[in-house]
Amino acid sequence: MSQVPMIHALLNAGQRLAEALREENEALARLDLSRAATLATVKVQASDAFAAAYGAATRTGSSAQGELRSAAEKLALRLSDLSDENRRLLERAISLQSRVIETIAGAALPASRPATYGGMGQRAMPRQTPALALAARA
Repeated sequence: MSQVPMIHALLNAGQRLAEALREENEALARLDLSRAATLATVKVQASDAFAAAYGAATRTGSSAQGELRSAAEKLALRLSDLSDENRRLLERAISLQSRVIETIAGAALPASRPATYGGMGQRAMPRQTPALALAARA
């Protein structure tokens, strides 16, 4: 049995994964978090397919030669770059969402507490919620 079909299957699965990562990265860069969440499912499916193709190629001892090897190396580099960017963009989105949630919780907190008194019997000043601005590029 030729190893070439296994390598082609692996490269095709890698291309699908690269495309899924690229699309999710674009949505995350635009802060289109609802679109990114939708694309996360596609990314997981592509990742599972890539892992399965890699496992099958490994089990059969398939290895890329010649032009296929060059294509596999380029794809591996592209997947590494896209994965690094995906991690960075996801961390940014999580950080932003955390700040939004903290701001909302902080704004609700004074209303949920009874009035307290500071030194000299005066009412304590309510805690000021910091301003937060969001910007997205389309």
